Amino acid sequence: MPIIDIIALALFAFAWLFYEPLLKRLGEGSNLINTDMTVIRRRWMQEMAVREIALLDGQLLGHAINSASFFASSNLILIAAAAGVLFGGDSAWKSIEGLAVLAPASELMFQVKLGMVLLALARGLLDFIWAIRQMNYCLAAIGATPMWAPPEVLTEYAEAAGGILNPALSAFNAGVRGYYFALAAAAWLLGPWAFMAATLGALLLLVWRQRRSRASTAVRKVRQILERTPVMHGPHMEHHKKPPPVDTL
Repeated sequence: MPIIDIIALALFAFAWLFYEPLLKRLGEGSNLINTDMTVIRRRWMQEMAVREIALLDGQLLGHAINSASFFASSNLILIAAAAGVLFGGDSAWKSIEGLAVLAPASELMFQVKLGMVLLALARGLLDFIWAIRQMNYCLAAIGATPMWAPPEVLTEYAEAAGGILNPALSAFNAGVRGYYFALAAAAWLLGPWAFMAATLGALLLLVWRQRRSRASTAVRKVRQILERTPVMHGPHMEHHKKPPPVDTL
């Protein structure tokens, strides 16, 4: 493998593997969408725990499951297409080696490049599958919420449910992020310089959307509003505040 390809591959591996630790480090000093959404999701579970009917919460999470299922299905189709070319033998290689847009490379080098795309897609698929499983766990927790428990029990239960929901949606985000790096890996087919440019572009785009996009600003405002607004208990919680009935017999 030429040295320039090795450098490009090392840059891609660094960006792919160290993006999440880098994001956590950046989140310590300034707000990011991921850190803000962690607070918002925890508040969601707190509101769910004191809601009289949790039907809305189940519907919202069901929508997230449908979205994750759609992405997982699309990911599987892309994996099948890439694997079909990778394991298609000489006929697949001969059908694409003459494409002018592809950088000149040996058959083995082409397989390495396509294998990197396949690896990025496969990791994203595993993230989507894990996200769907955790969301189903969270649905069970929502359905099992003890609606008539004391407020302190509901607060503890909301924290536990948030501990399921946040990793689930974080895994979903990781699966979506896999598409960015799969596209960057696909740019390697165009050459090492295109590979490095696509990798840096994907990394900068992800960081910018986390910190400087309009969505990040709006999410930050939502978090700030929620943090200064206490969780309110509805009328169905009033029975916990009433003294026990006195036996007059």
